[in-house]
Amino acid sequence: MTEPASPPQRKIIHIDMDAFFASVEQRDDPALRGLPVAVGGSRERGVVAAASYEARKFGVHSAMPSVTARRKCPDLVFVKPRFEVYKAVSLQIRAIFALHTPVIEPLSLDEAYLDVTENLQAIASATEIAERIRADIRAVTGLTASAGVSYNKFLAKLASDHRKPDGLFVITPRMGPGFVEELPVGRFHGVGPATTTKMQALGIHTGLDLRAQPLAFLQQHFGKAGPYYYWIARGIDERPVRANRERKSVGAENTFAADLNSLAAAREALQPIIDKVWRHCETAGISGRSVTLKVKYADFSQVTRSRTGGAPVASRAELAEISDALLVPVFPVPRGIRLLGVTLSALGDGTTAVEPQLRLAV
Repeated sequence: MTEPASPPQRKIIHIDMDAFFASVEQRDDPALRGLPVAVGGSRERGVVAAASYEARKFGVHSAMPSVTARRKCPDLVFVKPRFEVYKAVSLQIRAIFALHTPVIEPLSLDEAYLDVTENLQAIASATEIAERIRADIRAVTGLTASAGVSYNKFLAKLASDHRKPDGLFVITPRMGPGFVEELPVGRFHGVGPATTTKMQALGIHTGLDLRAQPLAFLQQHFGKAGPYYYWIARGIDERPVRANRERKSVGAENTFAADLNSLAAAREALQPIIDKVWRHCETAGISGRSVTLKVKYADFSQVTRSRTGGAPVASRAELAEISDALLVPVFPVPRGIRLLGVTLSALGDGTTAVEPQLRLAV
């Protein structure tokens, strides 16, 4: 009896545009080239949506308050976002991807996974495909992209970060486990700042430290994420590249150091949460019709309030207005508020496609 053939080794590419929004602005306005540029609002409550590499040298990065960015880089040039332009360029890039594979999982306007195990041009080398894609992106858009090539999504993402900007790096099956063990856990995709701090408190600082932990230990301390951490520490990630994955919602929440008891304090605390939700909507080129407010009290009981409109929320101001309308009836509160969250759902991009799910935490 003949043994069934084992499936082919997967070939995954992760493409990440370099400082995408800022690079588009520098491309379209030659006067900005070579300058530290931040895309976003320069007002007091503004937030940096993207920073050029010249700005990053000063420590400016996305999601940073504009006042902090200006303090770090006094010569920072702020440019108002042009999301329609970014979406148009993103469609050009997606068209290049589609020449090679239909199995494309977009993460945002400037980032995607591609499964090229079986590809449309029958190119045996995933590295060659990645080089062609990078060259085509440069020729068509005038922009640079970094690429990571590996046998799973986790390692492909790590690889694309390894030689940014304008780089390509390959992690082979033989390299995978060793590459992971040397990395700080904070570099792992899916391990955010809070989890990094928790891991370090447990004595887990590198991939090698993580690999030394039993599965039961990781499940005890990290719940459902435990098995994911257990396997990625070994260079194993079986998640498929999911083409046209439907995004159901985008949300942000914050747990406060001190409980909130007044409406004024809750309104103030809600603003950065709304900022983060709306920034991700703009970045991904999406909007939604349903707004949900989550309120968790000091005793861990919680309530949610929702409102669904006939049309997508059109602006950050409208999202803030609806969120406030949901917040006001919660007061007076029976006990202090320890957490607030806002979620936007019933999502779409205003045309036809729906963007993929993105995890978001304040």
